[in-house]
Amino acid sequence: MSEAIALIDYGAGNLHSVHNALKAAGAGHIAVTADPDIVRGARRIVLPGVGAFSACRNGLWSIPGMVEALEERVIRGGVPFLGICVGMQLLATRGLEHGETPGLGWIPGDVKRIERTDPRIKVPHMGWNDVALTAHKGAADLIEEGEAYFLHSYHFVPDDGHHVAAMTDHGGGIVAAVARDNLLGVQFHPEKSQAYGLALLARFLEWDPQ
Repeated sequence: MSEAIALIDYGAGNLHSVHNALKAAGAGHIAVTADPDIVRGARRIVLPGVGAFSACRNGLWSIPGMVEALEERVIRGGVPFLGICVGMQLLATRGLEHGETPGLGWIPGDVKRIERTDPRIKVPHMGWNDVALTAHKGAADLIEEGEAYFLHSYHFVPDDGHHVAAMTDHGGGIVAAVARDNLLGVQFHPEKSQAYGLALLARFLEWDPQ
């Protein structure tokens, strides 16, 4: 299992579509797993997420030893990590959906509801939208200009703007991607973003942040 890509199964992700997209992007063995020991041996880790921040957080924390295994492998081990949608939002310090819920805290910031400043703007932010780069370094190098598919009502607001890798516009700026060291998080869904998303996943599969 040491060569596996660990796709974390905590009851809150679009696992089938993400698995198929990773395979289409060139992945070899993918372990869809809720086993912390497999995570500790993985060479890449993908954390998907669909739904409410608190539900996803509780699902991840309910697996004994999983958060500790992720911290050991990602933060201390430095393996490439990709968070998708709520999987990206869980990198934050806290989510403010249905009260305050602590996140992993790997990239400091809050997850807040998208504010409707224009009645023509609909929430959730759903559909295709532009991805505009804001940084070119480290994990941010994996992001390219293009169009991706979004579906979310809450958005990640990092404390440090240097962690923002890309933005999109939906009645105002919304963070499309965050990056730090060996961490990349995308608010959009690569598995639903056709050629653009598969190209991103292919770059992630080849990425060596060391």
